[in-house]
Amino acid sequence: MKIASMFATGRPVVSFEFFPPKTEEGVESLYRTVGELRSCRPSFVSVTYGAGGSTRDRTIELVTRIQRDLKLTTMAHLTCVGSTRAEIKEVIKRLIDGGIQNVLALRGDPPKGETEFKPVPGGFRYASELVQFIRDEGFDVCIGAACYPEGHVETRDLEEDLSHLIAKVKSGVDFLVTQLFFDNEDYRAFQRRARSAGIDVPIVPGLMPVTNVAQSQRFTQMCGSRIPQELLRRLRIVETDASAVVATGVHWTAEQARQLLASGAPGLHFYTLNKSSATLAVHAALGL
Repeated sequence: MKIASMFATGRPVVSFEFFPPKTEEGVESLYRTVGELRSCRPSFVSVTYGAGGSTRDRTIELVTRIQRDLKLTTMAHLTCVGSTRAEIKEVIKRLIDGGIQNVLALRGDPPKGETEFKPVPGGFRYASELVQFIRDEGFDVCIGAACYPEGHVETRDLEEDLSHLIAKVKSGVDFLVTQLFFDNEDYRAFQRRARSAGIDVPIVPGLMPVTNVAQSQRFTQMCGSRIPQELLRRLRIVETDASAVVATGVHWTAEQARQLLASGAPGLHFYTLNKSSATLAVHAALGL
């Protein structure tokens, strides 16, 4: 099923994101986690590429297996990193042959050890070029793309970042998923800017319950998001109690989600970090 059609049902489109493990044991553990989250009846699940596109084959195998065996609509992340047009074309063909109808088109991060993104000869520099390529080749897939309420980590100028997003959407994007954020006003302000600029595709907020303070601070620094002072204050009070940290993170994210849905957000996208318990707790609190 194409994800774009889900937004017409009037129900929140709820999805979970996973990353491909490096080992076979990790793959089996992830498969169990996806199975546990299956009880939430997600609209779809997605699987990322590893850094620098390093896990391309494992991503293809995972999305195909999850969709085939667990009967969950699955979206594969697809990046420009380290791939020529011909290689990306073959990847898309493999995904379609595996029954995958949805891709998240991304530029991707530079390979490990590099600070600047450099396209390979015959590759793409921007996600908008990747989206345009998929459309020009006539692949019958639904295309999602990323957006950044607080600005891309490499482009803190919000107007410049918005101009890149406009180009990406015009290339043929069906829906957008935001980078994670912890302050709903960042999402609302971003949505106002996007709508004023003529972007009319669904914009799904991306959420992640804090389960470890240090890990979350590293993660948000890496992706250019911020943890609000009020959330940090609450976390510092309980930071020596691991279960209390999780409970605090779950409560904050559940409140975020309630407010977002009440104000008309088309759905929720959860960054799970390949764990099920915190996401299950948020989902249960929402009663979806």
